[in-house]
Amino acid sequence: MSFLDNLENNLKSLESREEKDPAEYERREQKRNLARATAPWAAQLKAAPFTQALFEHATLAGHRLRTKVYMSWFDDVLTLQAKERKLELRPTPNGIVAAFIEADREETLQMLDLKGDAAALIQQWLG
Repeated sequence: MSFLDNLENNLKSLESREEKDPAEYERREQKRNLARATAPWAAQLKAAPFTQALFEHATLAGHRLRTKVYMSWFDDVLTLQAKERKLELRPTPNGIVAAFIEADREETLQMLDLKGDAAALIQQWLG
């Protein structure tokens, strides 16, 4: 069996699976649409000068508090963590949401302006 025959058989089996379970197809389609809608906001978050300033202010605040601030990207979500506190910046279809999490319990959500003040956001997060 050649590569192309094998590929064609695999595609046919995938199509028949989707026909059997339309709910799975719908879930995948919704996930794709959500990813398409959030992509512009995620790209802005990654490239904005606000993000670089946020990193700098988080590092300075961590130094003042004598704690390490861990910064990580998971897919399109930026997470900053200092001890038991987390700040997650999540792209959504309507903009970027800042989630303040303490002790694994989400405290507050607020819309984020990438033209705003990164130092104020860090001050609000770490106090």
